[in-house]
Amino acid sequence: MTRTLLQVKDLSKRFKEREVVKGISFSITEGSCAALLGPNGAGKTTTINMLAGLLQPSAGSIELLLNGRPTTDRRPYIGFLPQMPMFYPWMTGAEFLLYTGELAGLTSREAKRETDKWLEAVGIRDAGKRRIGGYSGGMKQRLGLAQALIHRPKLLILDEPVSALDPTGRKDVLTLLRDIRRETTVLFSTHVLHDVEEICDEIIMIQNGNIALQGNLEHIRRTYSEPVIRLEVDGDEASRSWLAAVCSKDFVIHSEISGGRAKLRVANVDQASLTLMADAVSQRIVIRSLEAGHSTLEDLFERVVQS
Repeated sequence: MTRTLLQVKDLSKRFKEREVVKGISFSITEGSCAALLGPNGAGKTTTINMLAGLLQPSAGSIELLLNGRPTTDRRPYIGFLPQMPMFYPWMTGAEFLLYTGELAGLTSREAKRETDKWLEAVGIRDAGKRRIGGYSGGMKQRLGLAQALIHRPKLLILDEPVSALDPTGRKDVLTLLRDIRRETTVLFSTHVLHDVEEICDEIIMIQNGNIALQGNLEHIRRTYSEPVIRLEVDGDEASRSWLAAVCSKDFVIHSEISGGRAKLRVANVDQASLTLMADAVSQRIVIRSLEAGHSTLEDLFERVVQS
């Protein structure tokens, strides 16, 4: 049986005359991975800072539930990694983790054991003896993730956790987040929607301080997925004229054209694909690629942002 770990009700944050977060409500279940999505300025970081206890809400409530009961202080049970983590550059990575582990209430022996474990887990074991001042941005991001996990939190909150990582580093972090979910629930904000589709169960999409869409990712896919064809032709004038004419066909519900490429929302993928290919052959138009399928989370995100 799944239980709620985090319950947020009517959460608001106002800075002078500007209300950044406008009475949002949502919950996150134990063992899940939830993504907080939205364009820049939507209120994601403000929301995350309130959840982490770094900002006081203007109104509303945040409850962390352990065995179904709210805690009086949720901070000891939260691990947090901000978008731009700060470190003491004169410390080594290992020294910093020992320090943060003991601050979180671990004994010296526990902190040493967890330091070794997490340096290995985030892929910077050999760099643990070096001063943080010499770390790259990606190494600092990995170290920040290790400090957020060293005390085995119930809820891990991450603000853009893969923003400074190369593709290999992003893959490593996603694998780690997937592995820790047996004992740690994850909430993170991101602009990399492919990562969300890969590891998340739930999404919370924020637009202008309000929740525009939320729920189980698979349910949202089934509910909002639409037939889509992505099409690319030669960039010559005849091909582009044909592409423009295609967009006015009866079976095309919505179209977006850029040069020799088009994204078509259609009534029926199979019928539209056959019609397009037959028409291209008759008009002697070369189709470079034709991808028929359904709309992605990125397509849905764009629709919500533009609405």
